[in-house]
Amino acid sequence: MSTSALPSRESDFPGWYVEVVKRAELAEHGPARGSMIMRPHGYAIWELTQRALDDRFKATGHENVYFPLLIPMSLLAKEADHVEGFEPQVAVVTRGGGEELDEPLAIRPSSESIIWNTYRRWVQSYRDLPLLYNQWANVMRWELRPRLFLRTTEFLWQEGHTAHATSHEAMTEALRMLEVYREVAEEVLAIPVLPGRKSPGERFPGAVETFTIEGLMRDGKALQCGTSHFLGQNFGRAYDVTFLDADGQTEHAWGTSWGFSARMVGATIMAHGDDAGLRLPPAVAPIQVAVVPIYRSDEERQAVLGVAESLRADLAAAGVRVRLDDRDQHRPGYKFAEWELKGVPVRIEIGPRDVQAGRVIVASRLGGDRQEVALADIVSGMPDRLADIQSALFGDALAFRDANTHEIASFESFAEGLNERGGFWTGPWCANADCEAEISAKTKATIRLLPIEPREPGSACMHCGRPGVETATWARAY
Repeated sequence: MSTSALPSRESDFPGWYVEVVKRAELAEHGPARGSMIMRPHGYAIWELTQRALDDRFKATGHENVYFPLLIPMSLLAKEADHVEGFEPQVAVVTRGGGEELDEPLAIRPSSESIIWNTYRRWVQSYRDLPLLYNQWANVMRWELRPRLFLRTTEFLWQEGHTAHATSHEAMTEALRMLEVYREVAEEVLAIPVLPGRKSPGERFPGAVETFTIEGLMRDGKALQCGTSHFLGQNFGRAYDVTFLDADGQTEHAWGTSWGFSARMVGATIMAHGDDAGLRLPPAVAPIQVAVVPIYRSDEERQAVLGVAESLRADLAAAGVRVRLDDRDQHRPGYKFAEWELKGVPVRIEIGPRDVQAGRVIVASRLGGDRQEVALADIVSGMPDRLADIQSALFGDALAFRDANTHEIASFESFAEGLNERGGFWTGPWCANADCEAEISAKTKATIRLLPIEPREPGSACMHCGRPGVETATWARAY
């Protein structure tokens, strides 16, 4: 672990972010351009996020499946908007086994094509519906400006793909899964998010409607944290997924897809980290409590480690993810700094005098405060302590977002405010694609979301002056 200070989050956010990712041993660049190696600490955060999502998927009736990584290009090409939207990012295999392939194979950028081509065989009657499936997988998208966790050529995610008998069922599903994403973002990762619709220009290729949750990072930029798509019958028609309805009429299936990726590890860093490193929400902290014994002699070591190991075992038995740091090659100060950098929510310090007094020192990563606590009260009080940290991290991030969310009074003040402080900016928009493109060209901001239920703003578009049709929230984004 490097002992030099991290770059300042305030003055060099990109440099701070990269250094935190590397020094906290979350990830590093892979040998291929745009690739990433996830280290144990980073992958463990993703595993805990995964578990939170998967439990909720299964509680809402979904089952996990797995489809092939390689997709014949002819399948990808069947839905015109879908292939056109992904074409710049698709990696294609043209040679295998020492020979040119008869048909090129796309490395999946998303799995709608291969899954809907398969659904054609699985669906004949309305009785076969709904299909409620999810896939945990890796995908590949050729990124021009890769960033660790946020945009890498290959990344981990889940992708849900469902088929339904009616438009209403599909729309209900898309919104239900958006709510699952909101719950995991806010209640597990402690990141406050705004739910909404994407503008037509920002929709997922092939979708009728795209719903999103958007978070605000500490540099004032937005991050798309998860999306859920109402596909209408577009993929049902493209891949000829038909069924006989209750009246014996042939219908095309209605669909949804939805995805939440490991970029949310990056979101957690950017939403909560400080100049000392990570501040992890206890719900996804691989180590929730680090116990650091302090001693000078072998006699003290034996006495302190005996109590520390007993405390570790009791915390583990109570369901706390705990690590006893009994490494002799590092001094206590080094260990304190390492666990602080890695975002461990609670550190317990215990030395010879603490053993004699039946107490420990408890340090919170959130505020840095240190308290003397009776050894007998540590285990019983730890769930509430961790819950308080989880809640406080969410509250801190929410206060930051609220302080950086603005109403647009004029285009000039909006453009100036974006340059000065970033943040979310909400105001009337005419719903014209050309106007949207002009605003983006002038400000480098995009529409992050529109209200889920369309709402007329009651005033003229903040840019062109035409009648306002939508209330749009803008931001510069990752």
